[in-house]
Amino acid sequence: MELFSEIYSCYYQVLRHLLCCQTPLTIQDIRQEICREGFEESLISIIPKLEEGTWDLFKKEEGIYRSKLSADFSMPLSHLEKSYLKALLSDPRIRLFLDQQQIDSLNDMLASAVPLWKQQQFYYYDRFTDSDPYDDADYRRNFRTLLLALKQKRYVDIDYNSPRGTRVHHHYVPARLEYSVKNDKFRLLALKQSGHGKMKLETLNLSRMERVKPIDKILTLSVDLNAMIQNSYYAKPLRLHIINKRNALERAMLHFANYEKNTTKIDENTYECLIYYNQNMETELLIEVMSFGPMLKVLGNDKFLQSLRARLQRQIEITGCQQN
Repeated sequence: MELFSEIYSCYYQVLRHLLCCQTPLTIQDIRQEICREGFEESLISIIPKLEEGTWDLFKKEEGIYRSKLSADFSMPLSHLEKSYLKALLSDPRIRLFLDQQQIDSLNDMLASAVPLWKQQQFYYYDRFTDSDPYDDADYRRNFRTLLLALKQKRYVDIDYNSPRGTRVHHHYVPARLEYSVKNDKFRLLALKQSGHGKMKLETLNLSRMERVKPIDKILTLSVDLNAMIQNSYYAKPLRLHIINKRNALERAMLHFANYEKNTTKIDENTYECLIYYNQNMETELLIEVMSFGPMLKVLGNDKFLQSLRARLQRQIEITGCQQN
């Protein structure tokens, strides 16, 4: 394993969970735990390394895997981890989750640590510039109200400026907070009461919320959010082929980590990745596909291919106008 490139990623969290398990595991048990704690495509990277012994973390006897860690194993934070945490405290988004007292306490604990990076060292060449106002007190207050209501399944009263410029006022149940890397914005997946007592799913940008106020009402219905999201997907997923050169598979898994997907190996150097998406995700997904590079080939669906061709044609026209 690399020292740091994935130390806080899904692979390490999955393996930590497996290693802390003191009961014997079969390879099928390990597969189930990986799918439960990580992603299905994590199987492609983790299972071969365990079976071949590349990651010498388990004792293998007659198909049974036993962790090499003792039950009382614990590991203090390394200097590298402290430096990583110290760097996170300089990210303006951290204040959405921590109050000033918590930040001050963490800064005291990490006083001797040197930040692993500084924010000014990064230049995002493929990100929109109108980021969310993370330093704005009202924005942070709205975010924390939504986060608490999400945990409590509590209704909130939201005043919202729609993209059309109209003011919208509704009661919602926050279901999920999502972050867009390309837009540097947070959005809320919210449940809204529709006719006949059913709930429908809407997507709201946090930066467009004027006011968020919790109300004295809790959602008592059992709602399968994942099923609602899946029902909103197009009938046909985006189908990609990834040529695994220059570490393209790993880069693709990171690049499209926020989408539901299924990845299978076709041959020695080619993987097929199916990405499931809906209309709200389409533009952002299109931009991400175009920015990935030549190791990725788009095979379908027809709607996505049509949108891709149209966007490429617009770019060609714009480039031609600029050259003239």
